[in-house]
Formats: sequence, structure tokens, C-alpha cells
Amino acid sequence: MVLSRCFFSYLCYNLSMTIHQFIKKRPYLVWYVRDLSKLSESSIVEHVLNYGDWDDVQEMIKILGMKKTAEIFRAKSMQKRSNYRPEIKNYFQLYFNKYA
Repeated sequence: MVLSRCFFSYLCYNLSMTIHQFIKKRPYLVWYVRDLSKLSESSIVEHVLNYGDWDDVQEMIKILGMKKTAEIFRAKSMQKRSNYRPEIKNYFQLYFNKYA
């Protein structure tokens, strides 16, 4: 019973976490930014996909939702100038095409 309560509180914590709270807990992803609260959602998605690990990506998707994360990624990755590394862009195009 204790395990289920802990798990439930973990889920509630993640559902109430904002994307800015999420990135403030991971300053190593945006090491050169002074004021993390001024980052846009698209910038946070870009940094997490480029520099985060799989757990970071999955937690961000829980916060933003798969559809919104995919929309942000697609909008930015299709621009003429994109900061996504080629291998990251290719992987997440395939990933979001399958799951979003």
C-alpha cells in the first residue's frame, strides 16, 4: 500500500509541474542561460531533445503532452535554420510520426 501511495504522489507531482519548473531542475541542459524563466517552450523542447537523456525527454512529454511536444518539434525542425542536430532531428521525426 505504501508503494502505491508513493507512486500516486509522484504522478501528481509530475502532473502539476510546469515546463519552467522542469527546466530549473535541469540547469545542465541550458548551462549558458542566466534566466531560465525567460526560455520559451520551444527552446526548452529543443534543449531537452538535443542534450537531455531519455528520462528527461519522457518527463517533458508527460508535462507538455505528446501532441504538443511533437507540434513544437515539427514547427522548429522544419525551419530553414534549425538548432537540432541531424541525428536528433531524424530520430524524433521518426518517433513523433509513430507516436504523435
